[in-house]
Parts: sequence; C-alpha cells; structure tokens
Amino acid sequence: MREIKIEKVVLNIGGTGEKLDKGHLLLEKLSGRKAVRVKSNKRIPTWNVRPGLEVGTKVTLRGKPAEEILGRILPAIENTIKEKQIQENFLAFGIKEYIEIPGIEYMREVGIIGFELCVVFVRAGKRVERKKVKSGKATKQKISAEEIIKFMEDKYKTNILRKRK
Repeated sequence: MREIKIEKVVLNIGGTGEKLDKGHLLLEKLSGRKAVRVKSNKRIPTWNVRPGLEVGTKVTLRGKPAEEILGRILPAIENTIKEKQIQENFLAFGIKEYIEIPGIEYMREVGIIGFELCVVFVRAGKRVERKKVKSGKATKQKISAEEIIKFMEDKYKTNILRKRK
C-alpha cells in the first residue's frame, strides 16, 4: 500500500492566438490524444486577459501512455531534474524546444515551441478520499519529495541536482 505510482502526466502550453493553435497541434502530435483548450476565469487588464479567453492547451495522460511519454521526454533534459522542481505529490519541468526529444522531427506548421510537463504521483487507496459516496480519510497519502526522488532515480535513472548549502 506504500508503493508509489504515477497517477497522471499533464502536458501544457500557454498562449493565445496563433501560438495557441500551434501548441494545440504539437500536443496532439506528441501524445496521440486530443488536446483540450483552457479558458481564463479571471480578468487581468494588464495582460489583456478576459473571462472566456482561451489562454492555453493541455493533454492529460494516465496509465501506460503516461509512463511511456515520461520515458520519451526525460532524455530531452538529459535525465536531470532540479530539486526545486519536485514538490509534495508531484514534479514539474519544462522543455524549451520539442525537437530536443529523441525521435521527434521538426514540424514546419508548428515551428519552434516549448511546453511544460507535470507528473502527479499517488499511492493505492487515494480513491477512498476522492469518491463522492462514503468518502473517508486516506491517511499517509502525501508523497514527500524524498520519496519522489528515490522513485525517479530507481525507475527512470534520473539525476537530481541538489541545491548546495
């Protein structure tokens, strides 16, 4: 029951207009799934953002496809993650250019664009806390940064850059 597993991997790109269309196309090609556009809920006048404006696109992968895409993307950052990119229950990092991913060709219709990747971890029994009928308290469900570091080093042979003191 203490075993850690990957719940989901979320790929996302922020932007509006043409950048949003290119990002949407890129995420669909990378994941093989349909990407979803994200709309704004707030008004931010300095950025010309209003409620209902499409400000990004994302794809959520679960199960085997999530593990496969994480394995494909990690070599693009040379299997190295900074310690500050790892938080409780998840880790997140960015890819500056998608052409750094091994096996991915340059797409003329997309150009050069980057994206962010977030990996969410979970333990068995988390559903007890999330279900609507007879929900309960799932104790000890938080996954510490140290446990995530150990999981990534063991399963994906990832190097963790620790901050110096």
